[in-house]
Amino acid sequence: MDSEMTTKDEEMEEAAPQKAEEEKKKKSKIVMLVGAPGSGKSTFSEDVMKTSSRSWVRVCQDTIANGKTGTKAQCLKKATDALNDWKSVFIDRCNLDREQRSEFLKLGSPHVDVHAVVLDLPARLCISRSVKRTGHEGNLQGGKAAAVVNRMLQKKELPKLNEGFSRITFCLNEKDVEEAVKTYGALGPLDTLPSGSFGQKNPDAKVQLGIMKFMKKVKPPNNSSKDPVSKQESKETNPSSKEQDVVAFSAQNTDKNIKADGNSRERPAAGSAMTNDIPTLAFPSISTADFQFNHKKASDIIIEKVEEFLDKIGNGRLVLVDLTSGSRILNLVKVKAEQKNIDSSKFFTFVGDITQLYTKGGLHCNVIANAANWRLKPRGGGVNAAIFNAAGPALEIATKEAAGDAGCIEPGSALTVPLPSTSQLHKREGVTHVIHVLGPNMNPQRPDCLNNDYDKGCKILREAYSSLFEGFTSIVRTLTKEFNKDPSKSVSTVPSSLIDQRSKREGVFESDSNKKYKGPKVEVGVEKKSESTERFTGDGTIKTWGSWAQSLHRMAMDPEKYNKDVLEISDDVVVLNDLYPKAQKHLLVVARKDGLDRLTDVRVEHLPLLRAMQNVGVKWAMKLISDEPSLVFRLGYHSDPSMRQLHLHVVSQDFNSTHLKNKKHWNTFNTAFFLDSVDVMEEIEKCGKAKLNDNESLMSVELRCNKCRSAHPNIPRLKSHISRCRAPFPSDLLQNGRLVLAPN
Repeated sequence: MDSEMTTKDEEMEEAAPQKAEEEKKKKSKIVMLVGAPGSGKSTFSEDVMKTSSRSWVRVCQDTIANGKTGTKAQCLKKATDALNDWKSVFIDRCNLDREQRSEFLKLGSPHVDVHAVVLDLPARLCISRSVKRTGHEGNLQGGKAAAVVNRMLQKKELPKLNEGFSRITFCLNEKDVEEAVKTYGALGPLDTLPSGSFGQKNPDAKVQLGIMKFMKKVKPPNNSSKDPVSKQESKETNPSSKEQDVVAFSAQNTDKNIKADGNSRERPAAGSAMTNDIPTLAFPSISTADFQFNHKKASDIIIEKVEEFLDKIGNGRLVLVDLTSGSRILNLVKVKAEQKNIDSSKFFTFVGDITQLYTKGGLHCNVIANAANWRLKPRGGGVNAAIFNAAGPALEIATKEAAGDAGCIEPGSALTVPLPSTSQLHKREGVTHVIHVLGPNMNPQRPDCLNNDYDKGCKILREAYSSLFEGFTSIVRTLTKEFNKDPSKSVSTVPSSLIDQRSKREGVFESDSNKKYKGPKVEVGVEKKSESTERFTGDGTIKTWGSWAQSLHRMAMDPEKYNKDVLEISDDVVVLNDLYPKAQKHLLVVARKDGLDRLTDVRVEHLPLLRAMQNVGVKWAMKLISDEPSLVFRLGYHSDPSMRQLHLHVVSQDFNSTHLKNKKHWNTFNTAFFLDSVDVMEEIEKCGKAKLNDNESLMSVELRCNKCRSAHPNIPRLKSHISRCRAPFPSDLLQNGRLVLAPN
């Protein structure tokens, strides 16, 4: 008996090294299933698991929480646990965009291959299955399923190998699916598959045909044929006529709308991708303020002229703007526009400051109208003074040039003035043209009073609106011609960097949970909401990024779209100017690696990337110093950044900027919250990760000069001191290459 046990023990000892060697060769697999509801993801994983000798775990968010719908974080945890057990994993989620896939791609490693199986089946088939099924795990069935599938397919981003996949299999029909099931079902514990992309016929595919044919019982809104949003998107993607139906349906039925001013007339959600490229004229009510024109008569003329010009302005939009929701003229026009069934996607009212429609209200208007005086001077109050003040001297100079020898305009006429790109109104709000318009005057205290002659007054007011809308029509035609010559150019002239860094606009450091919409008040209390994204971070926590904070990530992942704003593009980084610089020179070096949102995510394997970022930052600092030798630069990271995507600040130490306004602005760059790049790299090399500092306590510390460290009560006093301070920089900053200075 003892000899038998000894023999068995010896056999086990001999087999142990062989088993360990097999475990080393064995590689787990993550197979990310990509497809709309009804494409057959669950069936695919179940069919493979029936035949495969591999040990598989299916991760499905619809059932992850004890048979109920759970969260992405729960899916990530279950997948991680399975991989640690040397099992392979099916990620059974829709995974239709890059954002949804990125967290699961992070689970890949030298011992884990990440594959994608794309079930890109015809939309009609997916909808048919979804509508007919019963007892679905996520309760997505019946009539509501059709709209969900339709909406999701509009936003589909097919996976690419450069996201981090080692293999992608595209299944375009049921036969392809059967072959893929056989391929994965035949995999043994030690088997591998060739890397690469297989089966994709059309790499540019996005919107499939046939959805509306299948959904022929669904009636689009009456004004869908006039919808400028769908027309513009059609131009961009150049779909067939059937695809245009799909886009129109999506624009009208699945996009979130917000009420512009508490009325039932709605506009597309501010800042949405589909509204950025629509030429838009924002105009105040002409003559009803200081010129005291009768509101009822004025509202009738506005509606009359809007109806006349809606077809003439192509895919442009008209927006009547007033400062308060209680505006009588605004309410009269809203009611009459509804009575006339005017297309609310092409004409609507909006409450807000006409000089801050984008930064405060999220409304992109490339043209604004000014209720001018006859001399075209920046005098008086109201809209005229506000626009001239906001635009700065550039508008006055451009107006004089456009007006020529006359130097004035007559009542009933308008003057279109291209706004120089140097104007703050152009830079900040994206306004490219101001149209000065002069209406009739009924105020005896003002020149050319008509003494209540409304026959003549109404005639002049009609002429004024005609001149205004004709000027805008001409601008739209010019933009459309430019677009037709070069479709790569957007019709919109709003700078892309302005769009993409929108909510960073003042650079105020706030925790994400405290960031609120600060736009114009809405009567019914409708708040503007932005989509947020949960990110599973390197320290095991979940970080929520609002859509406003995604812009650097978008620029890093697809910099060619923003080539006008990007200073340098390489495989590792993009370089751009900070939109709201906190010093004379303030650049960002942004990492292009997906999944590196902030320093929390950085590990030893990322050190080559950090060194590349440092080298690029120093190169640009030296380039700027060669132009201005007095500049001194510091390179570093914020402990807890407000923008997603790891980025290095290259900031001159003068801090001479109008955008540096408060204590938080200063302390984010001049306390331990700002981590020097060289120190970060040393710490990661030594400890495996960067040590981050508590931002809440650092934001409230007293203001101290970055040179002599003297304390100051407020930002103006601090700035005044800095401009005179001749003290050297502290010794700790002068060591270890923390500062970049001009050569001696």
